[in-house]
Amino acid sequence: MNALEITGLCKTYPDFTLDDLNLTLPSGCVMGLVGENGAGKSTTIKLILNMLRRDAGQVSVLGMDNLTYDRRIKEEVGVVLDDVGFPGCLTPKQIGNILRRTYQNWNDDTYAQLIKRLGLPTDKAFDAFSRGMKMKLGIAVALSHAPKLLLLDEATSGLDPVVRDEVVTLFGEFTRDENHAVLISSHIVSDLEKICDYVAFLHKGKLLLCEEKDALLEKYGVVRCSNEQLEAIPERAVHGIKRSPYGVEAVVERAAVSDSFSVGSMDLEQIFLFLIREAQGA
Repeated sequence: MNALEITGLCKTYPDFTLDDLNLTLPSGCVMGLVGENGAGKSTTIKLILNMLRRDAGQVSVLGMDNLTYDRRIKEEVGVVLDDVGFPGCLTPKQIGNILRRTYQNWNDDTYAQLIKRLGLPTDKAFDAFSRGMKMKLGIAVALSHAPKLLLLDEATSGLDPVVRDEVVTLFGEFTRDENHAVLISSHIVSDLEKICDYVAFLHKGKLLLCEEKDALLEKYGVVRCSNEQLEAIPERAVHGIKRSPYGVEAVVERAAVSDSFSVGSMDLEQIFLFLIREAQGA
């Protein structure tokens, strides 16, 4: 079963449109939703959660229509939004006491273990937390009511590299269960490269592509050559060109390039940047 299926999803504001979004996230997988600020990442997650009213399209979460089964879905989905919104006067201990009465499958032991693992104080008021501590508390809460799907909006934002690595490890542990899945949005592409099975690139409300990460990294590469050598590469294979006094860097599809060329590897951030330039006609 797919954890998430989005078909023809649209949302229009006066200055922005999320246009005909189609995504499928299989169970047991992690999908990274990548895009610059304002690309539509948060809008997408809020539409999945029915926090916004869509203009068109359908969303299926864990095999259930998200409009028909809204309450049941919220029981089975762990959520961390960019702004973790607990009352500032409450401590993690008090928040746990409240959420025990909110979620049917809330687990006090899991919550306590995560609070300890993430190094959070139990009796400190939430409004005295740093941004990173607030994100860690949000993650602990999201994992403590037996969710099958995690929806994470910039969940690694504000965390130092050591804590980011620990949080990424938590998400990896979560998806060892083939019935679990994660959709995580971020503009920190290097975090997503570590854990994602699929990557979806959003730019100005449009999906540029959605592919398996390994297939994507295998598909594209970079050739460094002279202007004259570039002419020997089929035009259909070239997706981006950067010229300098020292020669040319060309983003290419490996399969369409002759073995006579040395094709270097690219990381996800490089691929994302070139896709944006291509979409902008640069």
